[in-house]
Amino acid sequence: MTRAVLSLGANLGDRAGAIRTAIATLEDDGVLVARSTLFETPPWGPVEQPPYLNAVVVVRGARDASDWLVRAHELEQAAGRTRDVRWGPRTLDVDVVTVQNDDGTPVVSDDPRLTLPHPRAHERAFVLLPWATLEPAAVLPGRGRVADLLDALPTDDLLAVTRWDHLR
Repeated sequence: MTRAVLSLGANLGDRAGAIRTAIATLEDDGVLVARSTLFETPPWGPVEQPPYLNAVVVVRGARDASDWLVRAHELEQAAGRTRDVRWGPRTLDVDVVTVQNDDGTPVVSDDPRLTLPHPRAHERAFVLLPWATLEPAAVLPGRGRVADLLDALPTDDLLAVTRWDHLR
């Protein structure tokens, strides 16, 4: 059994619907432990595009890290994700942020296909803020407490993230 933190984002089509469907699928899989609320964030990267909706989920199941990546790609494919432009707009993006074994030890990987913990999660407000609201004591292995990582981000990055309560 492993426990994983997944980051979900969408900025094309029915953004909330794509994230809601992915979360419902994880719930139907019997692996969903918790989910954050949605946050609207500006796009990250060099490609001009619409804003994202982002959320973080915690999942737990009889899967290893590569299995979580496969599931992430299946969720993206079900949402019609195409990989035409690096850092481009997406119907759904699911990143594996971190994976822990049952004993709490983090899975570390430098495989280019799945680097764990996620190599840029510590600098992304759209990952850290939803995660911190979900798990205030969360730790990003090798980087420290998520709350401290948030404190270290530029103020403009944090001010650009808006809680999005339209799912209700």
